[in-house]
Amino acid sequence: MNFKNHLPILDWLPNYKKEWFKGDLFSGITIGVMLIPQGIAYATIAGLPPIYGLYTAMIPQLVYAFLGTSRQMSVGPAAMDSLIIASGVSAIVVVGSEHFIFMSIILAFFVGFFQILFGFFKLGFLVNFLSRPVISGFTSGSAIIIAINQIGNLTGMSLPRNNHIQTLLKNVVNNVGHIEPLTMIIGFASIVILFVFKKYARKTPASLVVVVLSILIVYFFKLNNSGISIIGDIPRGLPKFILPELNKQNFMELSSLSLTLALIGFMEAISIAKTIEVKHNNYKVRPNQELIALGFGNMIGSFFQTFPATGSFARSAINNQTGAKTPLSSFIAALVIALTLLFLTPVFYYLPRTVLAGIIIFAAIGLLDFVMPKKLLFYNKRDLIILNVTLLITIFFGIKEGILTGIILSLVMLIYKSTKPHMAVLGNVPNTHFYRNVKRFKNLSTKEEILIVRFDAQLHFANTTYFKDKLMELVTEKGNRLKFLIIDGESINGLDSSAIYALDEIYDKISEKGMGIAFSGLKGPVRDSMVKSGLMKKIQYDHCFMSVQEAVDYFKRTTLKEKKGYSYQEYIKQVNR
Repeated sequence: MNFKNHLPILDWLPNYKKEWFKGDLFSGITIGVMLIPQGIAYATIAGLPPIYGLYTAMIPQLVYAFLGTSRQMSVGPAAMDSLIIASGVSAIVVVGSEHFIFMSIILAFFVGFFQILFGFFKLGFLVNFLSRPVISGFTSGSAIIIAINQIGNLTGMSLPRNNHIQTLLKNVVNNVGHIEPLTMIIGFASIVILFVFKKYARKTPASLVVVVLSILIVYFFKLNNSGISIIGDIPRGLPKFILPELNKQNFMELSSLSLTLALIGFMEAISIAKTIEVKHNNYKVRPNQELIALGFGNMIGSFFQTFPATGSFARSAINNQTGAKTPLSSFIAALVIALTLLFLTPVFYYLPRTVLAGIIIFAAIGLLDFVMPKKLLFYNKRDLIILNVTLLITIFFGIKEGILTGIILSLVMLIYKSTKPHMAVLGNVPNTHFYRNVKRFKNLSTKEEILIVRFDAQLHFANTTYFKDKLMELVTEKGNRLKFLIIDGESINGLDSSAIYALDEIYDKISEKGMGIAFSGLKGPVRDSMVKSGLMKKIQYDHCFMSVQEAVDYFKRTTLKEKKGYSYQEYIKQVNR
């Protein structure tokens, strides 16, 4: 057994170079500093006390540093996952209660369990069911819900948490008269500062700067006595080891939510890891090992009171930009969080909730995807429909409903497209042996006696009826002068039993009409299926050709042989014409 495959730290740590340490140290400190306000903010999104965000910022990334294959990815709490936690667990228990905290921690265990299970059985491909349009629509929808949920904290209004945009907006309108002007000014100012830092000082931990400034302002001007809501006490100390209470009832209540988070968390992480991997040539990201690393991070984290964690694109990008070479930067970031938990939690007592809301809204705005819808508008209207429907279902009906609808729509579209794949009638490019689609290219040469058809998909049970009907429709359009049908099978990769029966039926119908039929460009697996089924005996090998041109030449030869009065020289001249 190669232990390096299962414990990647054994690969990079023994080969560690001294010149890497400076980059890892600076990156680790930067990410650790970023994680402090983000951990507190994302715990707020999840409906949990701030301390649990710091726990989640520390433990899962420590575990990932041992087991993960990406050397720059930062693992911890994430905005979208936090929202899913809040919406999913709140459907079972009351937000803010002890039982809500308890169930969120158990959720981390079950998410980790599913991810390890998927990794062990090499089921990383399941994430492919989350198509890009679904991810884009779901992410943008989640971002909108995240942002609107923070309007109350941003403006000083007391608004109940909700995951339906119509209810949220109704609550905002009904409470406009309760806006606290000072709270709103501080909140909007924090968002403006974050945008300024993003534009002019990307490598600076802007959220921490905003947090420190706001704490100092509230403390020195005693703004907490002027109606500014603050975080208050955050417990000091490292998380304790506590075994979560696991039972059948908890599993039944959290299984669907756990499965959803397991897949979404992996989707986020693997996308980030693959994006960063392209910029490095000294390691390879392995998806199934990533599942195991994330899974153990969440499962072990649940013993230390964490909620589900995954990779963060923003933190990982900064980790890479600031010079991280190995997961040692994650160890250093975790150390920064540990020191904060031990000594610095009282510092955050005066942190205004409106600033926290500003940080969350800023992060949510970064999740909005405007690029993909613009692109899809020009080249794929079907995927644009999937994206928009996913977004609308997410914001109007709920998080889980949105992503489930998106997946179902994607599968329906996939099935629909597979039942009616592209078919083309081919014509000869003059003075060449190339054949192209007559609808796409002008001045192609076609003959009334020959019909050349290309089927651009695998032939299987879902599209055989369409294939037969379309083919016979094209045969009928050609009329009585048609003598020879050539099926270009270059794009056909395989045949199932329904496809074999369909080809057999087509052969019989074409033969009954007194026409010849030939195939060109058939791949090995397709020929094997035809041979094993006995269809090849019917069609015969001499009616299967390497190229369309060979099939056309065959027709010319056999036709000329049937005609009388040609000399040998005339015959050769006609064949080569």
